[in-house]
Amino acid sequence: MGIAESTPDELPSDAEEQLRSGEQQLELSGRRLRRLPSAVCALSRLQKLYVSGTGLRELPEEIEELRELRILALDFNKLERLPDGLCRLPRLTRLYLGGNRLLALPPDFAQLQSLRCLWIEGNFLRRFPRPLLRLVALQSLQMGDNRLRALPAELPRMTGLRGLWLYGNRFEEFPPALLRMGRLHILDLDRNRLGGFPDLHPLRALRVFSYDHNPVTGPPRVADTVFLVGEGAVERMAERDEPIPRQPARRPTRAFDDEEEEDLLIGGAGPRALGPTRDSLRALEAPPGLGT
Repeated sequence: MGIAESTPDELPSDAEEQLRSGEQQLELSGRRLRRLPSAVCALSRLQKLYVSGTGLRELPEEIEELRELRILALDFNKLERLPDGLCRLPRLTRLYLGGNRLLALPPDFAQLQSLRCLWIEGNFLRRFPRPLLRLVALQSLQMGDNRLRALPAELPRMTGLRGLWLYGNRFEEFPPALLRMGRLHILDLDRNRLGGFPDLHPLRALRVFSYDHNPVTGPPRVADTVFLVGEGAVERMAERDEPIPRQPARRPTRAFDDEEEEDLLIGGAGPRALGPTRDSLRALEAPPGLGT
């Protein structure tokens, strides 16, 4: 028997019980929802809203009434556009939009100045959304499995960025702007069309560089402190005088507290960080909290 579809304007029957816990969190994931019930937008104290994998096709402009919202998960739906109201959530720090049908982001997206973590993998982005260049507090940007071929020269304006995931795009040359991202800790360019790399020593803060499944014949030149993932990486790291660093988690799982997320992303959380396989990447996230 299938899951019953909720009526358009009412909260699901268990919503009151969820909110009674005092956590100001509402979990609607996995239900059948073509659009968000209008009653949700009246929950002005809500801080966490999960609406993943519901078949959602649109969001109401009234979503801007959720002024206290910190976390919003809208991944694995059928969204083709975002309303301007979503761009007026002043406390939003994490936004998950992966696995939708987005071609672009609205110009007002730049108003999300509290945003630290953005997941937008598995959409149809052909160009890097320029509103992102104004999100200087953004630390983790997950843009894998889109259709990007280039990055804007202004990318270094994103001075807060520490983790950048660009796997599964259409890059044929290493984007020059990346060489000026001296604060990046993690850079993932798996599954592109790169035939070579420049010297990556200018990326002085780099800790993990992944370039697997590209038509390259060997690893790039990097500092000895960088963990490499790709063709010839093990051999290159074995040549170093120092021991091979322990492999950090490049794409940690979602449901961890901020402090735990920071450890996972920089590889300080031990074996728990190494669990996910590449087959489960669509269920993973690039969390915030990378530090400076």
